Amino acid sequence: MNVRLSGIGMTSQRTRQRMVDRLRSQGIRDEVVLAAMGSIPRHIFVDEALSSRAYEDTALPIGFGQTISNPSTVARMTEILRNGQDMGKVLEIGTGCGYQSAVLSKLSREVYTVERISPLLAKARKHLRETHCNNVRARHADGGIGIAEAAPFDGIIMTAASTHIPQALLQQLAVGGRLVMPIGTGEQQRLHLIERTPQEYLETVLEAVKFVPLLAGVV
Repeated sequence: MNVRLSGIGMTSQRTRQRMVDRLRSQGIRDEVVLAAMGSIPRHIFVDEALSSRAYEDTALPIGFGQTISNPSTVARMTEILRNGQDMGKVLEIGTGCGYQSAVLSKLSREVYTVERISPLLAKARKHLRETHCNNVRARHADGGIGIAEAAPFDGIIMTAASTHIPQALLQQLAVGGRLVMPIGTGEQQRLHLIERTPQEYLETVLEAVKFVPLLAGVV
């Protein structure tokens, strides 16, 4: 048995189940999303010194000024993106440590994920290999431009706050697809849902959130 994957004490399957129960009590209704999150050892995706806090509902630092989002935010954004439907091809902007990618890998046929910080992407790839998320394709690139050659995407999720909706991402969204992203700066961020119909894009403004800002370029 791989002890690091299965975990002991505060990183055990029992602790993961408590996290899932808490998410359910916080209003997450999609049992498929909850099952996916319960199956993934979140402690793998954070530094070992923080592994005992991996299942708390809090954002944790992952280096390079970035964070892993708290589980309730991951669950909420994933639930909105999935909308009760199986997903084919999904694009994630902001790989980070790879945890959101891993959740999406359980719910989608293919996951494309983009990260601008090269050393962070290297760590994410290691985490995804360790957790056997073999349907995730990770790329070092500027997230604001997406991955045009792999489009269209049934879902696009952005895990950094932008001041606007990047036009490139709208163009890469399939008809019937959904884009979930935070928009705003500082304390004035809100989650936005954009749905593409055959005729137009429909935008819904949802709850307040807090993310690191989306930055251009690669490092």
